[in-house]
Amino acid sequence: MDRWRAGKGKPLAKTTAQILRDYRGPALFSFGFRPFFLLAALWAAVAMPLWILAFLGSPFGLGSIFTTDWHVHEMLFGYSGAVIVGYMTVAGANWTGHYPVAGRPIVLLTALWIAGRAAMLGYGVLGPIAAAIDAAFLLVFALALWREQLAASNWRNLGPCLVVSLLAIANIAFHARMVMPDLGAAAERMAIGLITFLIALMGGRLVPSFTRNWMARHKREPEPAPYDRFDTVALGVTGIALALWVALPGKLLSGALLALAGLALLLRLLRWRGWVATSDGMLLVLHLGYLWCALGLALLGASLLAPAIVPGSAAIHALTAGAIGVMTLAVMTRTSRSHTGRAREADKATLLIYASVNAAAALRVAAAFIPLFYAELLLLSVAGWSLAFGLFVLSYGPMLLRPRYRRAS
Repeated sequence: MDRWRAGKGKPLAKTTAQILRDYRGPALFSFGFRPFFLLAALWAAVAMPLWILAFLGSPFGLGSIFTTDWHVHEMLFGYSGAVIVGYMTVAGANWTGHYPVAGRPIVLLTALWIAGRAAMLGYGVLGPIAAAIDAAFLLVFALALWREQLAASNWRNLGPCLVVSLLAIANIAFHARMVMPDLGAAAERMAIGLITFLIALMGGRLVPSFTRNWMARHKREPEPAPYDRFDTVALGVTGIALALWVALPGKLLSGALLALAGLALLLRLLRWRGWVATSDGMLLVLHLGYLWCALGLALLGASLLAPAIVPGSAAIHALTAGAIGVMTLAVMTRTSRSHTGRAREADKATLLIYASVNAAAALRVAAAFIPLFYAELLLLSVAGWSLAFGLFVLSYGPMLLRPRYRRAS
């Protein structure tokens, strides 16, 4: 029987706990992070080798499907979009207490994401139809996110809502390059800037919080510096620098502010004292992901200030393969273990996942600096990337497909 709002005659929305408790369907759809983390990792492991085969000249005619534009889109909007949605179902549930985290809404969102990937494979034939199918996923989720946040009057967490909404707009702009070619590069910058800022913002909450908890358990002092005015200024500079880069990518001012933002995020990271927790791989990788974010911004600034010394490709891949790749895997592994009833500890497979994705990022950045061995380093980077995500599928897939593990008391 529906519960009713007093005096208003409207049914009360179920709480997150009630939704999860009442769910009786397949375990894969019992929480939003499960299908999206699993499918995102599988897609990342498969899509990268497909692109590199086409890029290096496959004899099977793959170049007409797996173009560089396809590669960029699928990593930024396909893979990253899925991870963001998967994580936001967890975070949104924590923020609002009334979030559709299980069942039919997740099945429908998953179907939209899969339809988008299929449509992108047939982009050359479907054209605008493929664009519309792909764009629906992020648009629908952005609307759902706003609905829940506004219903809960949770103004503190509107930042992520704005980022997801702007990412949906960037995806539409990316597709609009068919009629306005200049929009393609701007949409790519916008997506990278938005995801980077999301890492700077959300990572700035997660990394020091988890580090503080670890230090409290192990009685280590002093604790990470609490959030203060410096953090606000660092995030402000980062947001302004990225926005200016999206709008004016060739200006020296953009380069200077990006370099300053990279330095500011590095100082934030140092204030969290992550070096004392190197024995905890699951915590250390969060610090490494944030380090890639700071390094990527600094390199991006340097590439604008001194393009003859620092290749732009190195900076872009420090942010994408580095910050996005490392931080998303860090969050995916931690969230998967925590929300399936496992201990938040990195086993050997998880440590290999972390080592592989960091090596892949480092090799990809190095390839831009060493053109003589570009193809070899690129191949090694792709191998490391696919190994990391393939291992996630093999190691974490069973956790995500099965009901929550209940440890004996």
